[in-house]
Amino acid sequence: MSKITQALISLLALTLMAGCNQYKPSQTLDLAELNAYFSTEGIEIDSLGADSTELILTNFAGPDLVPSPSCLAVAATGEVYVGVDMIGSLGKTPGKGSIVKLVDNNHDGILDSHTEFAKVDNPRGIIAMGDQVFVLHTVFGADSLAQGMDLVVFEDKDKDGVADGPSKPLITNISTQNQLRSRGTDHSTNGIRMGIDGWIYIAVGDFGFVDAADREGTKLSMLGGGIVRVRPDGTEMEVYTHGTRNIYDVAIDPFMNIYTRGNTNDGGGWNIRFIHHIQSGEYGYPSLFKHFTDEILPALVDVGGGSGTGSYFMDDSRWPDKYNQVPMMADWGKSQLYIHRVTMDGPSFTQADENFIRLPQITDVDVDGSGTMYLAAWDGAGYRGNPEKGYVVRVVPTNWAYEAYPDLKNASVKELAELLKARNSVTRLDAQQELLARSTDEASEAVLKVAQDTSLPLDSRVAGIFTYAQLTCSAGVTELIKLTKEDKVREFALRAIADRKGCLDAVPVDLFIAAAQDANPRVQAAAIVGLGRLGDLKASKVLLEFPVPTSAQIPSKDTEGPHATPNSEIIFPHLAVKALVELKAVDATVKAIDSKNYKLALWALRYMHDPKAVDGLLAAYEKTDDSAKKAEILSTISRLYQKEAPYDGSWWWGTRPDTHGPYYKAENWEASDRIKNFLIAQANSAEGSQKSTFAVLNDRLRLGIVELGTETAAPAIEEAGIDLESIKNKKGQVGASSIEDVVLAVADLKGDPVLGKSLFVSQGCLACHSIEKGQPLKGPFMGQIGSIMNRDQIVESILKPNASISQGFASIQITTNDGKFYMGFVTAETAQELTIRDIAGNATKLEKKNIKERKELENSMMPAGLANSLSYEELASLVAYLAQQK
Repeated sequence: MSKITQALISLLALTLMAGCNQYKPSQTLDLAELNAYFSTEGIEIDSLGADSTELILTNFAGPDLVPSPSCLAVAATGEVYVGVDMIGSLGKTPGKGSIVKLVDNNHDGILDSHTEFAKVDNPRGIIAMGDQVFVLHTVFGADSLAQGMDLVVFEDKDKDGVADGPSKPLITNISTQNQLRSRGTDHSTNGIRMGIDGWIYIAVGDFGFVDAADREGTKLSMLGGGIVRVRPDGTEMEVYTHGTRNIYDVAIDPFMNIYTRGNTNDGGGWNIRFIHHIQSGEYGYPSLFKHFTDEILPALVDVGGGSGTGSYFMDDSRWPDKYNQVPMMADWGKSQLYIHRVTMDGPSFTQADENFIRLPQITDVDVDGSGTMYLAAWDGAGYRGNPEKGYVVRVVPTNWAYEAYPDLKNASVKELAELLKARNSVTRLDAQQELLARSTDEASEAVLKVAQDTSLPLDSRVAGIFTYAQLTCSAGVTELIKLTKEDKVREFALRAIADRKGCLDAVPVDLFIAAAQDANPRVQAAAIVGLGRLGDLKASKVLLEFPVPTSAQIPSKDTEGPHATPNSEIIFPHLAVKALVELKAVDATVKAIDSKNYKLALWALRYMHDPKAVDGLLAAYEKTDDSAKKAEILSTISRLYQKEAPYDGSWWWGTRPDTHGPYYKAENWEASDRIKNFLIAQANSAEGSQKSTFAVLNDRLRLGIVELGTETAAPAIEEAGIDLESIKNKKGQVGASSIEDVVLAVADLKGDPVLGKSLFVSQGCLACHSIEKGQPLKGPFMGQIGSIMNRDQIVESILKPNASISQGFASIQITTNDGKFYMGFVTAETAQELTIRDIAGNATKLEKKNIKERKELENSMMPAGLANSLSYEELASLVAYLAQQK
């Protein structure tokens, strides 16, 4: 070899080395502006919520126009699109849904005109953006049976308030047909919202879906709930997070943090929880959140019972500071719009929740470009819709004044780029979407200047970064890499670079490897997720270096782990495991079993159902003399014995599914026999107390290998035959079921009014309710209930007394001057005295001059659970009796 050739090779090597080393982990960070954005310092919080001195709340449209409003969206220009759902969550008859457009021409808060924009059934989510209206809804066939749910887009280019023609499907079959037909849409796919990254984020309920297809032909299936996202043209569909129960909507802040407020599983341990979603995260419902909490990202808080619905992140400087820059979460069950104040905690947050606005069975919330908020109220429309219930309200701050919204269609690129600096997220997103329709060269140059301008607020620069990334795809990577050199925006530049898998061909993996070791924990999280998306196995080394914290403990037998307690230190290893699995980094992960950080390798291998993974684990088990490590390897091998069966949509786990885990419906795979033989051989050779290890694994992982034994007592075997007729009459059936299941069951049972009459007495109803006219007035009069409520509504009123309190029969608490307390219904009142009747039916007359305080309570005097001891048949009989009272 000549000296010249050697010199060239050396030079080339140096060049390559320089290239490999040009990206270094930053030792500095700049989180000051983000911390300030989410800070509550100086804000006075009232736990009771907003009042009329701060906000002006007025009726905007009633049930004559928008009955049973399941969702709404507001265009930046102020037009309100309301999803009317006269099918409801449990109905199945098509032809009773629509999108109604409401217009306040002069923005004085009074509705000026309305149109039926489009006919759709079961609308669950709407986005109004420019000439387009995106809708997620149920699709029915010619046989009037549900076919599935689709995400579609309508256009209204002539601006006549009516869709120009049929919708264009973006995603088809994004819910399961069988469940839609058998139950309705109560756990279906729901709300949609667009982020500043340009993706449409979709809240998927735990029906999940099978073979959902986007416009490119990409197909996905998902067992259970989570978030799916897709581009506005119906391409690039992908799962964002997984493992939630029945989320109804998503809230997205200016920095692409995503939040949801879920839905309780009716006593099964998964209550309403507020979650910060981190891309690729697993949140555990239903199979991991109790007994495998070391493998999930926990919720930020469990707030008990309720039914989370619409969500919004308020970012508008025209609103009072105390109600700005916060996630707002509606709860149908609690008739409340809540605020969850988030405080930064590593790559995630902690939170504090508080009441904000009370509205009967609130379903949705959205805000326009002027800062006007609109809320939808279901207001007792029941589980199958009601033409006489539901409305929309308008909310503005007391000192708010309308500002004319700019005409984006006629704005120049320069003017549109200037609007990325607006002090509200609605205008920034609207301007971005218009910029994406302009000349790529001109628009990208303009928005890059916004992204680079260090004098601008961070939210504007983030809008510039994501707009630039969407305009340029892989051609913009070079400029985005330059932005990663700045501490303040590195996180967002990295996220934008790795955001779309079709734009990754020019992305250097070394940039993300360096960022995974950054001083900023939010940068690290973004880099780890990005490494999984880049698909380069070179990332395996740095991913396998993230330590597993001591807080990642397997819960003790028969106990629940901490599934709703913030734990920021679990996030890095969790994301690293997800990235390794996405990379299919089996070889590197097996090799890491011999490293000091073997715990993370074993965690990742639990999900690698690959014969090479089994080979590596078996070899490592024989090689190691460390008893603790050996036990962990054994557990990982055992975990791989089965895998989750592919979801085909033919079944659903119900409202209170089995939560044991680790799989919901396990099946064997090609290495199962080998693993079984190994486990049996090891168990047979074990001595003394070591034998119980295999029985414990058999029980915990539900392996079903008889030879390993068990420490769980087998249930007693019933020799008698099964009496199917008696099952429906099982005592306590009501209390053991979700309200939705009870409504569906009672709807199929006629009931016996004669039995119902006796139950009205034996269940204590007579103590507070009279039936016959002329009887002493107690609580709400039941003698006409059948003409006021249908059967579904009667069932709901019995099971959830607080959902619909009869007018005039709110619970009253009275304090007298001598310090005595009385609570009940006021059944008679004159100018001088009143009569209050307590829950036991005891009446007390009080002179008004002796009353110190009189307060109306939010909750009904009727306690929940009075019907819990009944069977479905008995409840149906009670309902049949009440339905006759007209």
